[in-house]
Amino acid sequence: MSKNRSPIRRTAAVAAAATASFLLAACGAADDGATAGHGGHVAASPSPSASAPAAQGQHNAADVAFAQGMIPHHRQAVEMADLAPSRAESAEVKKLAEAIKKAQDPEIRTLSGWLTSWGEHVPAPGAADHSGHGAGSGMMTAEEMQKLGKASGKAFDTAFMELMIKHHEGAVAMAATERAEGAFPAAKTMAEAIISSQSAEIATMNGLLGKG
Repeated sequence: MSKNRSPIRRTAAVAAAATASFLLAACGAADDGATAGHGGHVAASPSPSASAPAAQGQHNAADVAFAQGMIPHHRQAVEMADLAPSRAESAEVKKLAEAIKKAQDPEIRTLSGWLTSWGEHVPAPGAADHSGHGAGSGMMTAEEMQKLGKASGKAFDTAFMELMIKHHEGAVAMAATERAEGAFPAAKTMAEAIISSQSAEIATMNGLLGKG
């Protein structure tokens, strides 16, 4: 009887061991599946959060400098354009000023939005708009802006275009730097648009001044 029980017990033990091994293997497979699934989720999980930056593109220091420099630059161009309706004599100058304001006002909002989303400082309007740029930026001095604001008629038209050509040339140079050194796709696209539109406006103003 004891001899018969022993093989049965051994068989039961082997069966139990086999069952345990199966369960462990199954558990391991489930764990592997969970890990793979979790790993896939982790890989995919950042994609929504990373998909926004990925879709928008990463930015670098050149993008920040472009946005922070172009905001006051655009503000001054808009300030100059605002003088034209009441002071310009030429219909072409008035039309040009309107086009400048229409293009640059929305870009100021876009540039400010980028800086805010990047956690960067948005330049505040004020005196810095006239003095915060170095040579070559095309920014007018406060004295030049005051002189333009007192001009009218043909004198205004000439001064406006001469100053705006210089201003546009500075913007084109800033945009060229962004195009070469920036990383943020939307900023590079804006830079291309600035180069294209403002180069065309420079040509128009040179033509009106008889310099074309």
